[in-house]
Amino acid sequence: MDKKKGALLLLIVALIASYFIFDLGQYFSLSYVQQQKADIEAYYQANPWQTAILYLVTYIIVTGLSLPGAAVMTLAGGAIFGLVEGTILVSFASTIGATLAFLASRVLLRDAIQKKFGDSLKAINAGIKEEGAIYLFGLRLVPLFPFFVINLVMGLTPIRVVTFFVVSQIGMLPGTLVYVNAGTQLANIDSLSGILSPGLLFSFVLLGIFPLIANKGLAMLKEKKALASFQRPATFDTNMVVIGAGAGGLVSSYIAAATKAKVTLIEKHKMGGDCLNTGCVPSKALIRSAKMAHYLSRAEEFGLEKVTPEANFQAVMERVHNIIRNVEPHDSIERYTSLGVDCETGEATIIDPYRVAVNGRTITTKSIVVATGARPFVPPIEGIDNVPYYTSDTIWNLKEAPKRMLIIGGGPIGCELTQAFCRLGISITQLDRSARLLPREDHDVADVVQKRFVAEGVNLKLGYETKRFEKTNDGYELICQKDGAEERLAFDVLLLAVGRKANVSGFGLEKLGIKINDNGTIKVNEYLQTTVPNIYACGDVAGPYQFTHTAAHQAWYAAVNSLFGLFRRFKVDYRVIPWSTFTDPEVARVGLNEQDAQTQNIAYEKTVYGIDDLDRAIADGEAHGFVKVLTVPGKDKILGVTIVGHHAGDLIAEYVQAMKYGIGMNKILGTIHIYPTLTESNKYAAGEWKRAHVSPRTLAWVEKFHLWRRQG
Repeated sequence: MDKKKGALLLLIVALIASYFIFDLGQYFSLSYVQQQKADIEAYYQANPWQTAILYLVTYIIVTGLSLPGAAVMTLAGGAIFGLVEGTILVSFASTIGATLAFLASRVLLRDAIQKKFGDSLKAINAGIKEEGAIYLFGLRLVPLFPFFVINLVMGLTPIRVVTFFVVSQIGMLPGTLVYVNAGTQLANIDSLSGILSPGLLFSFVLLGIFPLIANKGLAMLKEKKALASFQRPATFDTNMVVIGAGAGGLVSSYIAAATKAKVTLIEKHKMGGDCLNTGCVPSKALIRSAKMAHYLSRAEEFGLEKVTPEANFQAVMERVHNIIRNVEPHDSIERYTSLGVDCETGEATIIDPYRVAVNGRTITTKSIVVATGARPFVPPIEGIDNVPYYTSDTIWNLKEAPKRMLIIGGGPIGCELTQAFCRLGISITQLDRSARLLPREDHDVADVVQKRFVAEGVNLKLGYETKRFEKTNDGYELICQKDGAEERLAFDVLLLAVGRKANVSGFGLEKLGIKINDNGTIKVNEYLQTTVPNIYACGDVAGPYQFTHTAAHQAWYAAVNSLFGLFRRFKVDYRVIPWSTFTDPEVARVGLNEQDAQTQNIAYEKTVYGIDDLDRAIADGEAHGFVKVLTVPGKDKILGVTIVGHHAGDLIAEYVQAMKYGIGMNKILGTIHIYPTLTESNKYAAGEWKRAHVSPRTLAWVEKFHLWRRQG
């Protein structure tokens, strides 16, 4: 710290210390103001300008040093100067003092804070640069936090000083008016009955309802500004238009129809979206066939004659398509039409926030929900255009089993399809640039899956960089590299599973200027509104999670907020989001894992129960995996759970409910679990936690108690 900063810090500390050492706070109490009311008023009458200047300077010092007493001084301003003059004095004094506190925070703390926490503050800094004035205005209008905290925190951000001053002046004015008005009423109290005066009661009513009115008013102003340039129809054809009939679009439409709103659902391809046609349903059907083949290969383990399974690949893929056809009625046009949804097949174009074009006609609507999903990302690898590759969307068109399949991608989709195709007798090479599979999971989780893959014959290539594709006489090759050494991988069929990209183009978002996040998803707020307030987004196109169950979860908020937001809006709740990777063993998680907790500097205790010790797992021949629970140190509150093992995706449900409703490890331990079932693993994990939290001193005293009883 340089000399100037040191001198400034010393001055501030000295002034604050003087305030407490000399007990100056006694002069900033309401009782003192009331006791000295007559003297203060007499001095004001004799010296109006001196009184105003003295009051102004004192107020600036108090707020500039972030000392307690500003609220009382505001009330005193109303009592001494009246509503108009008091409001003017308080407004300027509070803004000047706030700006001084802001500058002190910026000079003394900002550089050090940004240097230490710069990476964590990137998103906040970007938001302040973009909409800092709006954020500050909202905080000033709705004082959820003390104003002195806002002054100091804003000093740490990139917001301009002029912006801070002007927005603070305007934003604090309504609240100042209310407090000064209350002060004018307090000045007139000369008996107990004065407390019940209508003017005073009205002032306190204003204090109570002002934050609600200000918050609602600010939201309405923002929405009006965002929609001002678009022509609003006199009447509307429908309450809601939903674009995309995947999980998010179907649930949004269902909720709208169930609440008797008129809703139009537009889908350009197939009802059910990715989940039904190219994702969850076909992949789980394939995994089931592959698991049956794997069980046949293990026949001797169960006392049966040895079996060498031979997969009829064409029949397996036909079964996959039959299952899709069996599930299709759940998501069909006929079903949703019967529920009251107007279904349209065609390409939607958003003309403006009130109009959507489809099949040559324009539908006017109060709100729009974008649920257009995502598509597989195709990496720009040299030569890829010369390779007939598949993605998770198109692999279901494969009719014959290839001899050699290369799968690029070590995430959940890549891992699920790798193991399934390998178990169906296809030679699989799986490559990923990460050093391990499932990089979002902990190392011990990835190790279990990797060992199983290797044992089943998968050729794992981890930590490799792709260079280019080349065609050969008998197929294709990928030239890749690891640690500077080049390697060639031969294959007949290529499957790309390197992530998914949100579908945000081609239907009108660009013309409306709707903002897109750096990762390609639509930018939405906590109510799932886009930057155009009557257009909402949910599901994969909005993120941050790309799961079917999350899309359905978001769809409820998007539908309810768009239909009933005039009365009440709900913030989308991401606190407890579970997911599962359906490899064998399955990997399921909810909440934090170890690497997330460490990245976020969250303290935790770890409890692990090995499922290889569970009676039912042993009986089923599935004695592998573990339950890992992270808890708050010294408490039974659950921070996160990871389960690796047979039916992990089902077992995690108990912990999802526990985290959702604040149930701790003690109550899980106290819950009866049926014997013998896999769910007992949850209880035994709770038992491991309990055993680790019993005090040795307590056990020693209990041992002495039992010894005493035996001697009696």
